[in-house]
Amino acid sequence: MTIYALSSGPGLSGIAVIRVSGSDTLKVLKNMTNLQIPDPKFASLRKFINPKTREIIDEGILLWLPGPDSYTGEDMAEFHIHGSKAVIEAMSLCISKIDGCRLAEPGEFTKIAFLNGKINLLKAESISDLISSETEIQRQQAIKIMSGKSSDKFDSLRERLIKILSNIEAKIDFPEDDLPSDILKNIHSETKKIKNEIKKILSDENVGEIIREGFKIAIVGPTNAGKSSLLNYLSKRDVAIVSEIAGTTRDVIEAQLNLDGFPVVISDTAGIRQAKDEIEKKGIKLALERAENADLILIVIEPKSVDFAHFFKGFESKKSILVINKIDLNVDHISNEIKKYDTVKLSIKEEKNLDKLINMIKKKLENKFISQKDIYITRKRHRNNLEKCLEHLTNFEEKNSIEDFDKAAEDLRLATRHLGMIVGKVDIEEILGSIFNDFCIGK
Repeated sequence: MTIYALSSGPGLSGIAVIRVSGSDTLKVLKNMTNLQIPDPKFASLRKFINPKTREIIDEGILLWLPGPDSYTGEDMAEFHIHGSKAVIEAMSLCISKIDGCRLAEPGEFTKIAFLNGKINLLKAESISDLISSETEIQRQQAIKIMSGKSSDKFDSLRERLIKILSNIEAKIDFPEDDLPSDILKNIHSETKKIKNEIKKILSDENVGEIIREGFKIAIVGPTNAGKSSLLNYLSKRDVAIVSEIAGTTRDVIEAQLNLDGFPVVISDTAGIRQAKDEIEKKGIKLALERAENADLILIVIEPKSVDFAHFFKGFESKKSILVINKIDLNVDHISNEIKKYDTVKLSIKEEKNLDKLINMIKKKLENKFISQKDIYITRKRHRNNLEKCLEHLTNFEEKNSIEDFDKAAEDLRLATRHLGMIVGKVDIEEILGSIFNDFCIGK
């Protein structure tokens, strides 16, 4: 089957690209141009025609990329056409009526490239992340993963485990022969080193996932403290409804921001107070859960929030900023309980000292992101597989100096398998769908 799709973005543009890949790509070229096939990998100016009516649809650039030296490893072609809706629809309709052609599914071109061994699974994911990147730090991370540094690291660990496994399997195959003592010693020493390296990778404070998904900031506090106003100010638009009526915000309201190149997901939550109905009670529960899972908590109160002091005692000072809003009301009395904490005093209404709060948030972001140089984990599945690998290595070490060779070998096989699943060197059909469905159509 041959697939096709618009690979450039939707909407009006000077140029649009329709990509074709599969065994019938040459047939598509002949039907759509009725001219001699151009030289491989050279841009050729062509008139693209309707195969049935012979009418000209458009004039543009044609690229012929025969397999296996193409992105997908199959015969490929690209039609560079004018980016009007009418031209794109006419070209797509004509290709769809050629026998053996169908519209590509999301990420199918990249999935075929992976299945044909052109790229590994980490690179496929990094391509998706690069397409989705909205901030500079996200782009940089995707490029680093594409460069192969993470793949090389996991491949190296896997190859070292395979070498250990080969020695153990040799003992299983030839039980009458004793393994040299130096080999036994090296097996334990190497296993310990690998475990320590994996532990170091896992102790990254989830920075890779945070960069990819966004630094999570939760705004919490009592009702009418100015939480929604703060969200609107930081978002530079009216995301949340602002009202004098207490309890206006019932659900969690999110906004994605680009804060000086850092990806941020900021959440406004329901005001914390004694709930008056079941809906508000659920909203407060969601607020507390969002605060618990946030990377940074902005606790917004006003000077008279004496009874609220107990609330922020339970939060780590490292992941929270106490914000005293409404200083424009000239309220002199600030609770002695509140004075114990480092605070930012501001007025959202008069836009006073908001720059101080933003600078504090930026400092938290910089400390989080810049502290980690080598990032190998960018998705939860990477972390899960590494944790399972570590678990099996621990089980292996508990087998009393490899006296039980069969069970020890199985622990190592499973550890090796989980490392292989990260880069895609084992049968992982069950996870391919979830990975490539996140791609856009045409990639």
